[in-house]
Amino acid sequence: MFEDLPSMDGNVEEKAVLTEQEQSDNSRQMINAGWDRFWDRVTSLGLGDIALRTGTALVTIGLIGLVVWVMKGNFVAEEMTSNSAEVSEGAGGVNTSDLALPAYEGVAPVEGLTKSAETHTDAPAVSQYDFQEYPVVAGDTIFGISESFGLTPEAILWTNYNVLRDNPAAIYPGQVLTIPPVNGVLYSWNAGDGLNGVSNGLSVTPDVIIEWPGNNLSYETIGDYANPNIEPGTVIFAPGGSKGFENFAAFILTRDEPAESGVWGEGKCAPVYSGPVGTGVFTWPAVQTYLSGYDFSPEINHWGIDVAGDLNDPLYAVDNGVIVYAGWNDWGYGNVIAIDHGNGFQSLYAHLESWAVGCGAYVYQGDIIGYMGTTGNSSGPHLHFELIGENFGRLNPHHYLPF
Repeated sequence: MFEDLPSMDGNVEEKAVLTEQEQSDNSRQMINAGWDRFWDRVTSLGLGDIALRTGTALVTIGLIGLVVWVMKGNFVAEEMTSNSAEVSEGAGGVNTSDLALPAYEGVAPVEGLTKSAETHTDAPAVSQYDFQEYPVVAGDTIFGISESFGLTPEAILWTNYNVLRDNPAAIYPGQVLTIPPVNGVLYSWNAGDGLNGVSNGLSVTPDVIIEWPGNNLSYETIGDYANPNIEPGTVIFAPGGSKGFENFAAFILTRDEPAESGVWGEGKCAPVYSGPVGTGVFTWPAVQTYLSGYDFSPEINHWGIDVAGDLNDPLYAVDNGVIVYAGWNDWGYGNVIAIDHGNGFQSLYAHLESWAVGCGAYVYQGDIIGYMGTTGNSSGPHLHFELIGENFGRLNPHHYLPF
């Protein structure tokens, strides 16, 4: 008799749902509209590209942080699980003190090397007062050796005078040099030496020599400085000291005298009383015009330039003159030619393979006088060339040779 009527509550719920949906849509529309207005404002100010990059960077940083946080959590969890398992196994009643360990057989060799069981592996300390020995190898120079030890080139020369005789070109492979701990001079004590005189000659005070531990001297035992208690032949070291170089290739010219070489040796010629005179303008003495070894370096007693070239390349007179030396030289120069130019200049050519002129010969600029070699103390074919002025001593060839 009664018909089923539709439920009023269902209509109310549906209407409520629609109302919430409409509100949500309205909110999104408002947010989108606000965002659009904001973005239009940003782009109108020219900041759109910057905003995009900043946002991307922030998102990237956030993702990285999330990944790190997740990985850290997993690692901690695994470590706690592993530790718990070890504790549980140890709690099973096994008495590890009763386990028999294999006998110790030393450290096993690995590919031919065995690590010592000694835990102290520090290298032995080198005293700041110790001298070292250095064997010269092919290609070494005084400059390179001194730099590798943090010293000056002259310090190497001054502590090896008995070997090098102040000649930087006198080194050769296999030679053993003494390397001082600091810059300074080695000096062999002579009978009659006075402490004041020696120290003055080495540019230090007597205190420096006495107080250097390696000299084994003391104020209590040194005695009179004029005749100190130092045995002749005793080698002392003057840290920070310096001295002059021995002039192993000095040229002494007096124009009132005939042309004569100041280089002494079996190649020294008799005085020459006549001959052509130079122009004072010089040419290069070799085919090549670049260096292959030492440059002009008075600080290490190298008073010439080492010109590059090949064995038996021709060598030329740099100016007119007469030959005043032609032959062997014992100072490490090997075969030498020297020319007196008659105008206050002499030129020297060393390490020649052979010479093409003899004593007293007249030569003119560009004449072949010999051939490049590697005689004497030489690490390879090159020409050691020096230029000497009567009133100025040995000159820098770079100031006189053409570029």
